[in-house]
Amino acid sequence: MQSLLIKGNEALAEGAIRGGCRFYAGYPITPQSEILEMMAWRQKEVGGVFIQGESEIASVNMVMGASALGARAMTSSSGPGFSLKQEGIAYWVSAGLPAVVACVQRYGIGDGFIGAGQDNYWQAVKGGGNGDYHLIVLAPNSVQENMDMAYESFELAEKYMHPVLILSDATIGQMVEPCIAPPMKEYDMDKAPWAAKGTPVGEKNKVITDITYFEDQDTWQKGYIEKMRKVQEDEQRWEEIEIEDAEVVFVAYGISSRIAEGAVRDARAKGMKLGLIRPKTLWPYPRKAFKKLSDSLKGLVTVEMNMMAQMKEDVIIACDNRFPVYSVATAQYMAEVNQLIDFAQQIIDGKAKQEEVF
Repeated sequence: MQSLLIKGNEALAEGAIRGGCRFYAGYPITPQSEILEMMAWRQKEVGGVFIQGESEIASVNMVMGASALGARAMTSSSGPGFSLKQEGIAYWVSAGLPAVVACVQRYGIGDGFIGAGQDNYWQAVKGGGNGDYHLIVLAPNSVQENMDMAYESFELAEKYMHPVLILSDATIGQMVEPCIAPPMKEYDMDKAPWAAKGTPVGEKNKVITDITYFEDQDTWQKGYIEKMRKVQEDEQRWEEIEIEDAEVVFVAYGISSRIAEGAVRDARAKGMKLGLIRPKTLWPYPRKAFKKLSDSLKGLVTVEMNMMAQMKEDVIIACDNRFPVYSVATAQYMAEVNQLIDFAQQIIDGKAKQEEVF
């Protein structure tokens, strides 16, 4: 274990390296370019491969090839760059490859802006490409979790033979915090049981392809649904703070969860009963966390850096309509502690307004 003072994007790259990533292909885009920069020299140090592709599309498909050969392979992007990777990621899913992608969210539609945001939620959680699928989506809220989630992402992907997405954001990616770096994992790509390695004489050939060329699509589809059900049951992760007796519970991930936690701490110090559910996985969504809520709860509030409260509908489903669900959607601006406390007080006083779900 090693103590580091490190930027969030660099921590994500270092966590992936220490988790066995030995192939990285990417393309620069703010605010995630430090991942690319870190990978450029760290892969050389550990004997891995770094490629700055000619485009996002090229790099995501390079990762598919490397993963098919058994390497722990990764790409990363942000904003419109992440959109360009969606077809390739859908191919990863179809081919059953355990590759990893990181999206450092920035704000805005189309080209957007280079500042922080959390408006990739729908794209990340509902499937960004064509067809029926979910990615396993991890949501760090600190530099330490950027490192830790990248570190474990490959083993999680290999457990289910399915891609994993680390959904970070620009604020976490650019901030510097102390963290503890885990030990280096030894990983032998030549022993990857799924990998295409050539066909020795007398052995059946191994083909890695997408759904278009499957011999038995019905069997594949049945197996995929069973896998998704198992992921949904076994991999829900969350943190809960002061929810047992709370009158109002915030629901927030990433950088917004840190503001919400600050609001809970400050409010509790004043005798106001607030709580927080912080999803660590956005898919599978941690619905189990909401079963613990008291019937006396007066409302749930999503706290998100987007325009349309993208997570709200998942909270409504998770709480099974037991409670009213509100939102503080702050677009490109970070919520403020007092803003959240004041809104919670409006709920307690019966004065808050529920906005529509888009």
